[in-house]
Amino acid sequence: MEKTKEYSIEKLTEMLQAKGIRPSAQRIAVLSAVANGRMHPAAEDIYSSLSKLFRSLSRTTVYNSLKTLTEAGLLRELEIESGCSRYDMALQPDHSHFICRRCSRIYDMPMPEGMSKIMAPQFGIDSVEVTLRGLCPECMKEKESKITDNN
Repeated sequence: MEKTKEYSIEKLTEMLQAKGIRPSAQRIAVLSAVANGRMHPAAEDIYSSLSKLFRSLSRTTVYNSLKTLTEAGLLRELEIESGCSRYDMALQPDHSHFICRRCSRIYDMPMPEGMSKIMAPQFGIDSVEVTLRGLCPECMKEKESKITDNN
């Protein structure tokens, strides 16, 4: 399940305004880093990439923007690694995540619709987070190639 939608500056600005958030250049850039990226970035990843564009950008601005965007329901905070929050767009179909234990890439994976109703119909579930772990296709090929080379 690859992210195929690209969000324009205009669309990101509209999303911020619809939530009553002033669309500063930094907020738009932080939202774009998550919305148009494919890596489920951590705050530090976002800061590292954006600080090259915005020389005066601080880590505090990134963290505050992420908090504001998450509280507004535009982003989802993912706690799929101990002690490291990552971010994903909230406005997309429910999906799970796969983490490669070798290269640490995070992939979006499809999830059956209505999973919370099937699993726990008597509970009022707000969100479902499913994390799968193993080897991604690239790392599996690499591993198989090393096994073949050793034989």
